[in-house]
Amino acid sequence: MDAKVDISQVVLETERLILRAWKQSDLQDFYEYASVDGVGQMAGWLPHENIEKSQMILDKFIEMKLTFALVDKQTGKVIGSLGLESCERNHLKEPYDSLLGREIGYVLSKDYWGKGLMPEAVKRVIQYAFEEAKMDFLTCGHFNENNQSRRVIEKCGFQYLKDTEFTTRTNEVKQGKLYILMNK
Repeated sequence: MDAKVDISQVVLETERLILRAWKQSDLQDFYEYASVDGVGQMAGWLPHENIEKSQMILDKFIEMKLTFALVDKQTGKVIGSLGLESCERNHLKEPYDSLLGREIGYVLSKDYWGKGLMPEAVKRVIQYAFEEAKMDFLTCGHFNENNQSRRVIEKCGFQYLKDTEFTTRTNEVKQGKLYILMNK
């Protein structure tokens, strides 16, 4: 079952990042990385073809209160997102269906790939989810071809749960793997 989440007043920090709610003033940074070919496809969506598309999604981020903006501490620039999404679509069975959890999903600007920033952000959100939001578990998944995401998941301690199919935002069905991390 999905845990209740509202990150609108939450600010988390890591060594190099600030994780906070999205603001309207983040639009240009969001469009800058979301319009780059190869970024969105790793998470199942197409590059934003115009700033209006980014505005529409930014409005949803703000309204739904589930997704952190990842801010580079050095530059103050938004370089990615990390959401605590619904995990109900994963059709989790016993013993998970009676517990409270969420699915972590993330995207990072291509300019910042390979620097260890996403594991840093995910580990901080895991800490928040388990210690402050009192969740029982988190899930995380990746498409089979997305080795960068697989490495983030492994570095953060998730355990393989099952092979699965993901339906992307473009209604494409892709094969992938689902992982789980239990709150001890």
